Amino acid sequence: MPSFDIVSEVDKQEVRNAIDQVNKEVGTRFDFKGSDARVEQADYTLTVFADDEFKLDQVFDILTTKLAKRNVDVRSLDKGQVEKISGNKVKQLVTVKTGVESELAKKIIRLIKDSKLKVQGSIQGETVRVSGAKRDTLQEAIQLVKKSVTDFPLQFQNFRD
Repeated sequence: MPSFDIVSEVDKQEVRNAIDQVNKEVGTRFDFKGSDARVEQADYTLTVFADDEFKLDQVFDILTTKLAKRNVDVRSLDKGQVEKISGNKVKQLVTVKTGVESELAKKIIRLIKDSKLKVQGSIQGETVRVSGAKRDTLQEAIQLVKKSVTDFPLQFQNFRD
């Protein structure tokens, strides 16, 4: 029985490379001269440091452009609260979301069931497996999900006959 998986993954190495590029650019830019602006990574949690909120926003803009150039979807970034640290310096936690959350998975399965396509969806951890009798109906299901879910980056993998 043909099937495919709906997942949301981010390449950790590409994120690491983008962070290295951001830190290199921040170190060489004139408007950041003498500032302590940088981005640090701990697994899928990024910490953006800067002297003030304006520079923090600039570093975040640089981060999003570098991630976009490396084909990392910026919709997977979740900005946290801006926190003040020593003096007038600030930091912000940015979480890289991976995996399909349970609410979104339920929404996808409900969408597939309501479409009356002859496919079945099941939640398997952080992935949604969709299986059906024909390849054409699975491709219709992929198009339906792509068209309906636009606020979260999804990939369609493991297409098997």
